[in-house]
Amino acid sequence: MIRLLPMLMLTLAFVAPQAVAEKPRAPAFTLMDATGNEVVLPSKQPGVDVFFFWASWCPYCKALMPHLQSMQIEYGDDVRIYALNIRDDEDPVAFMQEHGYDFVLLPNADPIMELYGVKPTPAVFLVEQNGTIHFNLYEMLFNDSAQYQALGHRQKAGQRAPHWAAEIRRVTDQILESD
Repeated sequence: MIRLLPMLMLTLAFVAPQAVAEKPRAPAFTLMDATGNEVVLPSKQPGVDVFFFWASWCPYCKALMPHLQSMQIEYGDDVRIYALNIRDDEDPVAFMQEHGYDFVLLPNADPIMELYGVKPTPAVFLVEQNGTIHFNLYEMLFNDSAQYQALGHRQKAGQRAPHWAAEIRRVTDQILESD
């Protein structure tokens, strides 16, 4: 019996349920949108809030924006895209109008960067109605080839954006299916 105890303990260790890491919660914040209305986020509405931290000078942001716009059109009221403009000397309202983006623009989002650990742009977080963050763009890892590394930022952005958008859509679909 004593010899069987270590074997039984080893077997139980393999079949015992593993602890699942809990998903982070989205810090709450309030900002004024470009029209002067107060926006409280996360919205707590059914569907998905997309928090998109961006700047007009960022080639990666520019490459991702058309993908996000197509998501907003495709998903309708199920997805809300909040464009949190950071570290930008340009006029974000003019930029959005010029490119035909109709996201909820939050032009003075620099104070929110630290809450979400935002450093480089773009940053994207998908937040469910209950405030759970289901996606953080910073967590996507890549094993970049030397050929990719040799590209300029615009070329790199052009290659990254479709991949990011596909993953954002995949996670959005998962969230919406679980509602």
